[in-house]
Amino acid sequence: MSDQQQHPAWSPQTPQQPAPQGQVPAPQGQVPQQPVPSGGSGAPQAPEPGPQKSWFARHKVLTGLGVLVGIAVVGAAFGGGGDEAPADAGTTAEVASEDAATTEDSGQDAGTDDGAAADGQDAADAEEQAEDPGTDAADLPGLGDAARDGKFEFTVTELEDGVAQIGNEYLNTEAQGQFVLVHMAVENIGDEAQYFDGSSQKLVDTEGRTHSADSEAAIYLDDSNSFLNEINPGNTVDGVVVFDVPTDATPATLELHDSAFSGGVEVSVQ
Repeated sequence: MSDQQQHPAWSPQTPQQPAPQGQVPAPQGQVPQQPVPSGGSGAPQAPEPGPQKSWFARHKVLTGLGVLVGIAVVGAAFGGGGDEAPADAGTTAEVASEDAATTEDSGQDAGTDDGAAADGQDAADAEEQAEDPGTDAADLPGLGDAARDGKFEFTVTELEDGVAQIGNEYLNTEAQGQFVLVHMAVENIGDEAQYFDGSSQKLVDTEGRTHSADSEAAIYLDDSNSFLNEINPGNTVDGVVVFDVPTDATPATLELHDSAFSGGVEVSVQ
């Protein structure tokens, strides 16, 4: 008996290969099944569609035109009252004109009141001056009278005017107008030495003009003693202060000072 007859179930077949990992070996004579992807059926799935853009994003030109139209409509709605502005401006101008007229009238009234008050004050001052004339030349110390300022007591003894030149035939100086020589005695009534300086003195003429002393011209006088002459307490110095004034000037008063910063004292020389 042959081998085939002894084993009837045997038949020549291709050797069975081991099933790939993840597959269940199929019975003999069946096609092996493919693995099914997890999470769904075995059929391939279509890709999900992306996010849809809005209508405005897809129509940018139309959107821009719509915004411009909307702005124009809003502007027309808020600017509709422009035709009435001239009337309001006219009313405002009339009100401003009336206010200006009122202010001008008020200013005129105030000016009238102020003028009346000023006139009344001037009248009152004139009346007061008539009752109390105040200090005049008659009330001031004059020639030969003692007048004190600070540490000095002045006594004006003589006044020479109309002098055209001072000095000698070799050393002299001429006046621009006329020299006025003021002779005075100066006593130190303080308790410390004090400098007598002719440049601190003033002369006032009858026209109210104030003249400064001419210290340079005083140097040409031998006995002027009015250029920074130091006087001790209790001592008296006879000096001359020189003024160069116009030829038509008439001396009225002297302002005598014990220093450049003192208050001074007035002496009448008329």
